[in-house]
Amino acid sequence: MSGRTPGDWSLTEYVGLEEIGDSPVEQKLTELKWQSTKRRLYTLLGLVGVGVVFGASLDLINFSIAELITQWPQFLEALTIGESPYFPPGELVIPFVGLSVPFVDFGAYWEFMMEENLILQIESGGSLLGLGLLPPLFYDGITIVPGAMFATLAVAVAGSVLGMPLALFFGVMSSERVVPYPFNFVFRATMSLIRAIPGLVWFLILIPLAGVTTFTAALAIMVDTTGYLGRLFTDELEEISDGPIEGIRSTGASKAQIVPFGMLSQVFRQFIAWIAFDLEHNVRAAIGLGLIGGGGLGLELYTQRQLFRYTDMMACIILIFLLAGSVELASQRVRSYLREEETESETGVLEAFVTVPQKIVSSTLGRRERP
Repeated sequence: MSGRTPGDWSLTEYVGLEEIGDSPVEQKLTELKWQSTKRRLYTLLGLVGVGVVFGASLDLINFSIAELITQWPQFLEALTIGESPYFPPGELVIPFVGLSVPFVDFGAYWEFMMEENLILQIESGGSLLGLGLLPPLFYDGITIVPGAMFATLAVAVAGSVLGMPLALFFGVMSSERVVPYPFNFVFRATMSLIRAIPGLVWFLILIPLAGVTTFTAALAIMVDTTGYLGRLFTDELEEISDGPIEGIRSTGASKAQIVPFGMLSQVFRQFIAWIAFDLEHNVRAAIGLGLIGGGGLGLELYTQRQLFRYTDMMACIILIFLLAGSVELASQRVRSYLREEETESETGVLEAFVTVPQKIVSSTLGRRERP
């Protein structure tokens, strides 16, 4: 290695792992071997670290396999045995044969759903939805009383819609393309503070404002949506191309015109996809808020748990599954439609607000015609 400066040495020569030749190929091969060895060592250290943290976590929560084995018979008893099991036993009679086979008594679930109005009730007299929205010609004295399932959905929808304008505002103002650094950091810090506090805690914070009600749950979801959806909006704006922005700017457009027509128009479909995903998340959040008093299916589930009525609990769980699954299916259809539209021509903001909702509904119902 005579005549070479330290700056010409390879990594292996510095650490003194082995004697290498002067050939650049040999030096490069040795360095690659050393880098591969380092990756293996780091991976091994990472696995050891994860194992230590995992073991400490189990010890902290007093996790015990023996405890699970001890409690397992009690859990099995709660499934099918007792006064109110999760799966009440029944018999399914086969027509024309006369045989009966063991079956889950879904009638017990349905009876509880109707008794507690978990879905909806239709009563005679009054007005549509009890609000007098339509003249008697359209409802003929029928009152529709939404149940706990629709209360949960209403909390999620109301909180999402209330939070969307705030999320859009903070998302745009947090982007360095709109507000230069470090002034945009004020909006980023606000969203970080919102995200640092879980939605359940926001519900507890807002109780003095509106009490333990579904309205407070909607407010908590609104705040949570502002932080999470706003951050997603910011990330989308940071990834847009500069071409359309420069094109709009070259026409002499002002900053107020560049933002909607040069920036937001590029990410409109992504915004709709994230809104659909956020609504799906907020439905689950509304169920969780119900467990601490936010109303809807969550509150009904908590009440039946306090009474140890496992059959009624399972009825609530079935409706939770159907509600969350339906919203997730609709959300997936929206995102699938938007992915298909990426290959089509760009849509202006005003035109999209008019045409996209109609196309989304058609796609969700499966009526969209393919070329």
